[in-house]
Amino acid sequence: MIIIEQLLTSFVASSAFSILFNVPRKTLLPCGFVGMLGWLLYVLLQELPVGAIMASLAASFFVTVLSQVLAKIYKTPIIVFSVSGVIPLVPGGTAYDAMRNVVENHYDLAVQLGAKAFMISGAIAFGLVCSEVINQAIRRSRL
Repeated sequence: MIIIEQLLTSFVASSAFSILFNVPRKTLLPCGFVGMLGWLLYVLLQELPVGAIMASLAASFFVTVLSQVLAKIYKTPIIVFSVSGVIPLVPGGTAYDAMRNVVENHYDLAVQLGAKAFMISGAIAFGLVCSEVINQAIRRSRL
């Protein structure tokens, strides 16, 4: 039951951020689904012995691949789907906990959480870039 709540929340979060980014109306639902499916993959990989960093990398890679497919279908830029799809993966809670621990003078835990948030953010960026590089390589090989 909790997975359904997480999926609905990630769908709403992705769709809401899509509204903030002024995406075309016809892409609001697909943007929500991209975020929801990216979160689903992240949660499923967390159930395996895969850490949060690798799960974020795989989920962001998947979000970008899905964004490339939907961009062709809806004839919109890839960024419309990838930005809103990556929103549920952003480690905001971890970064908040790190800053809270700094304020509470628990520096050892703050550094650990800050490093984890930084590495998850880097994994998300790396997943986005890798997917785009592979897409460009495939496009060039077809020419």
